[in-house]
Amino acid sequence: MKKNRKLNRRHEQVIVPKKLKKEYEEPTIKITSKGRLKKIIEKKIKESPYVSQKKPTTSETKTQPSNLMISVSGIRGVIGDGLNPEVITKYSAAFGTWANGGTIVIGRDSRVSGELVKTAAIAGLLATGCKIIEIGVVPTPTVEIAVRNLKAHGGIAITASHNPVEWNALKLIGPNGFFLTPAQMDEVLELAQLNNIEYVEWDRLGKVQYYDYAIQNHIDKILELSYIDFDALKKRNFRVVVDSINGAGGAIILKLLTELGCEVIMINEEAHGIFPRNPEPTAENLSALESAVVHHNADIGFAVDPDVDRLAIVSNTGKAIGEEYTLAIVTDFILSHKKGPVVVNASTTMAIDDIAARYHSKCHRTKIGEIHVSSKMKEVHAVVGGEGNGGVILPDIHMGRDALTGMALILQYMLETRKTISDSVDLLPFYLMKKDKIELRKIDSAKVFDKILLDYSNEKIDLTDGVKIVFKESWIHFRKSNTEPIVRIIAESRSKKDLDKLIKSFTNYFH
Repeated sequence: MKKNRKLNRRHEQVIVPKKLKKEYEEPTIKITSKGRLKKIIEKKIKESPYVSQKKPTTSETKTQPSNLMISVSGIRGVIGDGLNPEVITKYSAAFGTWANGGTIVIGRDSRVSGELVKTAAIAGLLATGCKIIEIGVVPTPTVEIAVRNLKAHGGIAITASHNPVEWNALKLIGPNGFFLTPAQMDEVLELAQLNNIEYVEWDRLGKVQYYDYAIQNHIDKILELSYIDFDALKKRNFRVVVDSINGAGGAIILKLLTELGCEVIMINEEAHGIFPRNPEPTAENLSALESAVVHHNADIGFAVDPDVDRLAIVSNTGKAIGEEYTLAIVTDFILSHKKGPVVVNASTTMAIDDIAARYHSKCHRTKIGEIHVSSKMKEVHAVVGGEGNGGVILPDIHMGRDALTGMALILQYMLETRKTISDSVDLLPFYLMKKDKIELRKIDSAKVFDKILLDYSNEKIDLTDGVKIVFKESWIHFRKSNTEPIVRIIAESRSKKDLDKLIKSFTNYFH
């Protein structure tokens, strides 16, 4: 589809980077098949990243007494209780050393602590000779896109994503616009922990530069998609309600949807960082959006998290359909236009497998975490991918989760199918999913996982990430979180009765 739209191109080239020192490394993903012999299961236990005997690598999740968590998902903690200016400056300086004193893009979400974290991070980067391009309060995917557009050596997205307001984090991005791989993250952490940071003298200190067009660059990239019929969308004039949770998404979402011809009603728009609801855009947290969709007789409601990499949908009937259906709808739409591999993580709904099969396409699964999905997508040349928490990844835009891209694709899907969201969901494969979490304070998760593996040795076991037991039409997955000191439990089945029975059968392992 073609559009009669002339884009206002304001891409300002600000860098001529040095030859990049670091090469991108893709992690290897190991998936086990069904085995019935106890010896095979015991071998799998030894290979699992959650066995108590295994020595962890540097970037595996570490829960410090001070609420500081370090993992492939970044350096994350509670402000004033673990994540303080000294810690922020140290890890930022380590990243600057890893980037060889190159150009670093910095953007942040709207959290109250964002200015503090940004200032401390800039100090560490300047001290290692880095040139900094500050792009303001923007979504995480906007930072990722800017790293590539501006040919930077890396980027830092300052956000704790779905964590509560008292948390913040440094999410480290490589020169290709991907989050760092586990191997790359290990290199940065080793520099920090061994204090091998290369500080520069006064005459080689870095400088700060501002770039005002990152948001427009992101919007332009979406509007240039061949999938989007710009003129037809403007003519259709969808009415959309958006809950941007007072995060980084208010301004850019309003601008994008207005350009797509939507009548937009914003709630929680102002980017002041005081979140009016739980930051996770799960169904139970979207009651205000559900009411607003009904009140305004809207075609659809969109909800995002504070850094706008996750997207949830409220249907025209005022019902939150669940984060898993965001990726299911986008996958169905993309495969209807372009067949090819799909990549999702180990906890994503089986509906994606069913949709992929419908289009004679293969569905690959990876460990949880954007970098694992992105790496596999690059390897298999996937046409679409993401995570079941509402994270949509479209390679045509960039290899990162992007709620804005998801919105545009879903509106185009509604335009082409001429169906409401509630009707569209009814046509997709139906599964029920339940997500829970258990705090780790008094639980040895490695021992629990070992016990589950031995007890279910006759079932299909997937150790891609944690422990997943796969039955004929259901599964249950246990894994330590990369972002919180908890074990996440996710289960899926076709009926509520079977789902409740499945979860109940595993409850005693954690008591």
